[in-house]
Amino acid sequence: MERTFKDLYKAVQHNCNVSDAHHADTYTMCVYLLKMREYFRWDKGYRFDTPLDTSAVGDWVSQREALWEQLANQSFQPLLIDGESFDPFETEPINQRLIPHGYIYSGGIGAKAVPHFFIADYQAERNDSGYHILISGKEYARDLTAPPGLSLDKTIFVRKESLKRMLWEKLNEWRWSRPHNAMATALSYYDFDGDLQNALEQMTEVETEVVILHEIGEQQARQYLPNNWRTILKQCNASHAELLVRAVKDHLADCIALLPALLLQQKFASLHFYVANMSAIRKAIFPSLLEGYQHWTAHGDTDQLEALIPSAQQHWQEKSQTLMETFDQFTNHRPELDDLIANYAC
Repeated sequence: MERTFKDLYKAVQHNCNVSDAHHADTYTMCVYLLKMREYFRWDKGYRFDTPLDTSAVGDWVSQREALWEQLANQSFQPLLIDGESFDPFETEPINQRLIPHGYIYSGGIGAKAVPHFFIADYQAERNDSGYHILISGKEYARDLTAPPGLSLDKTIFVRKESLKRMLWEKLNEWRWSRPHNAMATALSYYDFDGDLQNALEQMTEVETEVVILHEIGEQQARQYLPNNWRTILKQCNASHAELLVRAVKDHLADCIALLPALLLQQKFASLHFYVANMSAIRKAIFPSLLEGYQHWTAHGDTDQLEALIPSAQQHWQEKSQTLMETFDQFTNHRPELDDLIANYAC
């Protein structure tokens, strides 16, 4: 990064560290350690195929946790660009200053109301379906959780470095036991055993378009959601209701844009990867999608999936409204997850 932007990079990383100081403990221990291991890899600039020294990783984790303790009571810093101060959430005006210099920035709120910040090399931009899409490359500042896709109003950010790291993590998880499942099929489209770096590049390019489609679907799904959707989501407070609300929203978004596009364009590697990454609750409330997927893998045609999507979209539109109308029962009575699944399954 240019020397003139070093102070900006440090300020963004400070804000990332402050966010981590408040939210890094929200993961299970296993997930946390995996994320910290890859965060160490990013921080040190190691290649994906570089073996990591367990002792070095442990020392780094201890140092990072000590830093978070020091920052626990600190606030986010403003960002200075050419002598002008910006609130770290003023993403659009900040990018108006940075993009001409070849950098992209984002400051926003992600899942579980966690603030996320990053600054990276500008790679590309385009307009698609009325949305401004900004694609970034090498990242100079980031927090523990690095979502590959982010949306702020009509702007969609795709973090290709973070996407590549996410794909690397999925590959490593699968390699532990190499099960014969949807993930195995998705990965088989690429030569990971023969040429890791090139395979990661190829899969990143393919899945970049998937991230864009999901984010477009997220934006378009808002027309079916009440204005207080985000407020309600925050009130769920990591309960079973939050899992359900997020799953319904994601299914609605993907039935609007992502799944129709994957089927129409016959992006089968991505379709396998999509099913492989569905969370347990998303699978539980969408058994018809899994049935359609199993029919496709067994018989080689996507007719059942193609026929399902329009009715599924209507189903998730209706269920999103039902969720809002009956939200009080979730916060006041905390029904069992099995009951929620039974009432909302498609």
